[in-house]
Amino acid sequence: MNYKVRLDIFEGPFDLLVYLIERAKMSIYDIQISEITTQYMDYVKGMEDLDIELAQDFMVLAAELIQIKTRMLLPSEKVKDGELVVEEDPRAELVQRILEYKQFKEMAYFLSQQEEITSHVHEKPAEDLSVYAGEPEEIISGSLNEFAQAFMEFILKKQRIEEMHKVYERIERQKLSMEKRINQVRTILDEKRTASFSELIEGDNTNFNKVITFMSILELLKDRSITAEQKKRYGDIVLRKAENI
Repeated sequence: MNYKVRLDIFEGPFDLLVYLIERAKMSIYDIQISEITTQYMDYVKGMEDLDIELAQDFMVLAAELIQIKTRMLLPSEKVKDGELVVEEDPRAELVQRILEYKQFKEMAYFLSQQEEITSHVHEKPAEDLSVYAGEPEEIISGSLNEFAQAFMEFILKKQRIEEMHKVYERIERQKLSMEKRINQVRTILDEKRTASFSELIEGDNTNFNKVITFMSILELLKDRSITAEQKKRYGDIVLRKAENI
């Protein structure tokens, strides 16, 4: 049976991919596919090492990125039937999918802003206007099925708006949690100089805390603020503050 799994830290593979592209300050229309594929695989491998169950979509996108990376190594021009043919950029379809995903996120943000604005609007109490009206000229009529269909469309539209609002709130919460956790890890290493991964997640062994802590470590390693050592496969990771800091 097929089912979809969502990680606490990312809504799906494109959420992770867009995060990596924006963090690297790359143009969506000129993605450095080799660099992004390496970073994506590092995150996925890190999640696997932490025994986090990955959705199938994460692995499918990983395979697609590797395929695009391979196609980028091949010549873009070839001779066919005596004519020079230029192959389409292998990244073109991926770029289009990323743009559609970002458009959805922007729509979710817009709807959440509109909801915030309307929450501050105060309506005038209802009045009985029947004294000003004459007999109705037209009565709305319809079958039971038509009324039921209209009501279902209203409910589904309301649910879509609420879901997009939740997506936006989750993204903002994750960004704040990431920055906070990086500062916490940095503070701990400033005081102790050395700490293990198990010590950092002690007291909160949830998957969300594992992932956010691991990603914070990756960011600090990238900035060369800390060093990490793992003496054996699946062993504990020992972190140390960099000597030159």
